[in-house]
Amino acid sequence: MRVLVVDDERPLAETLRVGLAQEGFVVDVAHEGMTGEAMATHGDYDVVVLDIMLPGVNGYDILKNMRRHEVWTPVLMLTA
Repeated sequence: MRVLVVDDERPLAETLRVGLAQEGFVVDVAHEGMTGEAMATHGDYDVVVLDIMLPGVNGYDILKNMRRHEVWTPVLMLTA
């Protein structure tokens, strides 16, 4: 299963990446909105873990653009 983690908090993103990888997931990480949006829209992921407050493009807009491009990948939104 491929997972995309989009979070600008690098220690948190790394913790998620390591934990998910230890459970057998293949994990890619993006640390800012524009990169995360491109990866989520054009990548082949089974799930996206998406922070709301990101530099560049926020998580809500990333999700809107994914759906506009008919990318129906499940998304788990993170917030403080």
